Amino acid sequence: MPVKIIEGTPSAYAYPLLIKQLLHMPLAVAPEREITYQGKIRHDYRALRERIGRLAGALAGLGIEPGMTVAMMDWDSHRYLEAFFAVPMMGAILQTVNVRLNAGQILYTLNHAGAEVLLVNREFFPLLSSIAERLESVRAFVLIDDERGPPEGPVTFAGEYETLLAAADPAYVFEDFDENAQATVFYTTGTTGLPKGVRFSHRQLVLHTLGLAASTGTAVAGVSMRADDVYMPITPMFHVHAWGYPYVATLFGLKQVYPGRYVPGSLLKLIVGERVTYSHCVPSIMQMLLSHPDSASYDLSGWKVLIGGSALSEALARAAMKRGIEVVTGYGMSETCPVVTIAHPGAEDARAPFEDQVRLRCKTGLPLPLVDARVVTPEMVDVPRDGTTTGEIVLRAPWLTQDYLHAPQASEKLWAGGYLHTQDIGHVDARGFLKITDRIKDVIKTAGEWISSLQLEDILNSHEAVLESAVIGLPDEKWGERPVALVALKPGYAGKVSEHDIRAYAAHLIEVAHVSRHGILLQVRFVDDLIKTSMGKLNKRAMRVRMVQKTGFRGQNLERTEDR
Repeated sequence: MPVKIIEGTPSAYAYPLLIKQLLHMPLAVAPEREITYQGKIRHDYRALRERIGRLAGALAGLGIEPGMTVAMMDWDSHRYLEAFFAVPMMGAILQTVNVRLNAGQILYTLNHAGAEVLLVNREFFPLLSSIAERLESVRAFVLIDDERGPPEGPVTFAGEYETLLAAADPAYVFEDFDENAQATVFYTTGTTGLPKGVRFSHRQLVLHTLGLAASTGTAVAGVSMRADDVYMPITPMFHVHAWGYPYVATLFGLKQVYPGRYVPGSLLKLIVGERVTYSHCVPSIMQMLLSHPDSASYDLSGWKVLIGGSALSEALARAAMKRGIEVVTGYGMSETCPVVTIAHPGAEDARAPFEDQVRLRCKTGLPLPLVDARVVTPEMVDVPRDGTTTGEIVLRAPWLTQDYLHAPQASEKLWAGGYLHTQDIGHVDARGFLKITDRIKDVIKTAGEWISSLQLEDILNSHEAVLESAVIGLPDEKWGERPVALVALKPGYAGKVSEHDIRAYAAHLIEVAHVSRHGILLQVRFVDDLIKTSMGKLNKRAMRVRMVQKTGFRGQNLERTEDR
């Protein structure tokens, strides 16, 4: 028999999953809760709703209609939060522009997305000047300026953000439409090739918000989110909607703090001054905050931080936890909206020895509700849940991007066999905790055996002198590839430890840890800093290229198939 479809009464409201629906709860239960920008500008949720209406009205006055794209170039701000809602709620598409890309890449993404209106912070005028004449679709510019200066610059502006909002009607009517309508687009920051457009619908963003809310709201330990938390993102709002957390914080009606540009001293002041209790960031940001000269004078105890973007090392987790910071790992990618797993400890884990807690929090985590996460062989056969057998992590969830914008071949490769292929290698244990051991493109093959670069980095980062490290595989005529560690030392340790000292330390731990025996071939090279992507992730491909150029290797092509 065919399935039975509920037709419903003609007068019943179908309730499409639209971003505007996320505003009902905070306006009902926390209308006076505060939203602040740098501790200087403050308003409540009633004002947020009014400003969302005014922004939509201002954009409509500039000719924006459903299906058109509005691009945003700003630091993390209350304005960005308003755009997160107003633009999609109009039926238009919000393009969050990665301002850390180079000018050519930004020009490409704006043209590729077909942006028609560009909201741009005055700080980016030099960049805008270099690309303005080559913008193909932008027909109106809106100035964003904290100082409220006149709209003068490299282009003719339609107006200044606050002036346009003041003149607009707050009673803009946000009509219903299909929940599968596109809401946002942004561009991946891969190490090779042109950026790829990743887009999400209203339905996907609402379900991701509910999935995160269910996961964080029901956690008994770790980074649980409660109605009395104070939220501040330290992941850029231009990158995967700041991991979706501004939507969750708004749904819960939390006090929200937006820091603008990330300056370590200012971030520490905001965390303490605004009593921030919930954030998320990449490991390099946490390292930067903990190593800041004034860090020890700030009480960070009780601060809950989700760490993602790249692996949370045990050394960094240990350092944070000793400061009283609740850190856990979250995992996802641009294509997954992004969060699909979080390493929430259970009630029983709170009684475990400290080092066991450190290891648990550095795992990739448990799947969020509605996430189908598998670890499979190349033949798509599930590996045993033994915590050791590795395979590729593949995913299904209702919020995963369905395709790349204007890139059908790349989209088919991403979704080969009906599962999203993460290109991450890992294993799963009996409790269901995933643990990524490496990226497919970063696994080092030595003498026919795979070595995890992440495991070696964990060992190196535990040395008291090491600030951070990156392990890469370099071509070797005897071994095929040899692991080489690029190590940045903490301030004050230069000249006090040698590359031999670090290698000997690592070699001892390799012998006692569950690491390939060929890890003993590890070489160590000191560097001033490590090459990173615009999102602060280690750019191992660029580091391999630089090291090969330095060593003058003339053998096999350094670029792996997975890098292209």
